[in-house]
Formats: sequence, C-alpha cells, structure tokens
Amino acid sequence: MISSFFSKTKPINYIIVLTLLLVFYCVARFFGQNVLFTLGLVGTNIGIVALLFFTIFLVNFIVKRNKITQTNSFAVLFYVLLCLFFPASLIDTNGIFCSFFIVLATRKILSLKSLKEIKYKIFDASMWIIIASLFYDWALLYLIWVFIAIYIYEPKNIRNWFLPLSAFVTVALITSAVLAIFGRLNFILDHYVFTLKLDADMFKEWSKSSATIVYLIVVIIVGVISSIKLGKSGVGRLASMRLVAISFTIGIFITLFETNLGYFPIMITFFPAAVFLTNYIEILRKPRFKELNLFVAILVPITVFIFKVLLK
Repeated sequence: MISSFFSKTKPINYIIVLTLLLVFYCVARFFGQNVLFTLGLVGTNIGIVALLFFTIFLVNFIVKRNKITQTNSFAVLFYVLLCLFFPASLIDTNGIFCSFFIVLATRKILSLKSLKEIKYKIFDASMWIIIASLFYDWALLYLIWVFIAIYIYEPKNIRNWFLPLSAFVTVALITSAVLAIFGRLNFILDHYVFTLKLDADMFKEWSKSSATIVYLIVVIIVGVISSIKLGKSGVGRLASMRLVAISFTIGIFITLFETNLGYFPIMITFFPAAVFLTNYIEILRKPRFKELNLFVAILVPITVFIFKVLLK
C-alpha cells in the first residue's frame, strides 16, 4: 500500500509530504517553549518553511531531470523523514539555508553529464557553494566536489579549472559590498575561521548520538547495495551516482567539523542519502519486503521525533 502510493507522482503525494513537514517543523520549533509570537517571528518562520518546501521541489526536480531514480515520490518522502529523524536539523536555520544552496549546486553538478554549457554550470555550482559557505564556513569543501566533476566531464579545458576562482571573486565582491552598506565587514573575518579540533572529545560527542551512527551505517549499506545492483546501468548514471556519493562524504566531514563547534548541519547530507534510500527501495522486488522496509523507514523517524521532541 505504501509503496504503491508513493510510486506515483500525483499532487496528493506532495501535499501529504509537505503537510507532514510543516506539522513537525512547527512542533520542533515551538513545542514546550514559551514563545511570544510576533509579526517578525511569524514572517521569519514562514520564510524558512517556504525555503524547505522549495528544497523539496528541487529534490524532486533533480532526481527526475537527471534520472538518478525512477519516476516516483520516494526521494521527497525520504528527505522529509530524515528531517524527522534529526529534529535538530529543523531548528538549525543556518543548516536549512546551507542545505538549500548545496541542493542548487547539486542541480548544476549533476546536469554536467549533458556536456552542454559546462562552463556556466561550473560557475553556477561554485557560486552556490560559496554562498552556502556564508552559513557554514566548512561548506567551501564542496568546491573539491566541483573540481572532481570537472575532472570527470571536461578536464582538458584549462579555463574550467579557473571558473570556481571566478565565482569566488564574484561572490566575495558582492558580499563585501552588501556588508559594507550595513557596516558588517567584520563578518568575513569572524565567520571564516575554519576551526578544526580532531580529538577524543569530538569523536566522543559523535558516539553519543546513536541516531547519527545508525544513519551513517544504514546509508552506507544501502548505498553499497544499490550501487552494486546499478552496476549495469549507463555510464552517465554511474558517474552521477559517484558524484552523489562524493557529496554525501563531504557533507559528513563538514557535519563532523561543525558539530564539534556546537552546530549540527547534517541536513546537507539529506539529498544524497534520500537518493541512496530511493534506489534501494526501487531494487526490492518482493512487495511484502518492500512494504516492510517502507513501514520501518516511516515508523522509526516519527518515533525518534516523538521521543526527542515531545517526550524530552
């Protein structure tokens, strides 16, 4: 029943998914807190919810346009379920904005396989990543992803390798001009500190989060299984899936570095994770086994959300 419902792409699928996201977002943000609702607060949260909704539509557009999943609604479902599995991601405004711009960059990176307008796509992807770094400085690591994509698709064109630098200069100039207007030029020096403290305390902090450990194990396992099953697919899809895997790896490292500083930008890994989970569900042939997997995939995040937010 669940698989047959979300195997379609009807409007009702998105209405249910977005309603689920809206309800749990409001609960995560406001439940158990003495919040004074002002016009500014309401407007800010409406804007954040709108950004989340737009991210969901982008996820759906990317997976369909680049054919990295079949035509269904599983990717958007898993993206929302991951938000529930990590309620902290819904209250991390910087993480939501950073994730949005990384998804925009993902759209450009994956579309490089068409080999059309490559230089524009490289520039755009680099620009979105640099803008994302305004919310989390370590997001600049995604530029490595851009260079890997250049190496895969058009490494012989020397100009491609300098496009990320051009994007960096462009964003830097515009950002500096805006900050100068508001008298906030010190933001750049205060923000881009790239603090890295790899010690026992950091790994101890991660080890306390059983949800994060389970998440990593599950995504890695389903990613490996789906990659093996998709081994006979076209070269274009395999290249796209490799780039998705690299995106997930970089996102995990960024989350590792930033979590140590008291933040939790794990939402930046949700798109590749949703792709892996969708591919895994698609390769399951036994209807009962597929239904069981989907039932667990829905039940567990909702249960985790209830225990972490409602029963804390």
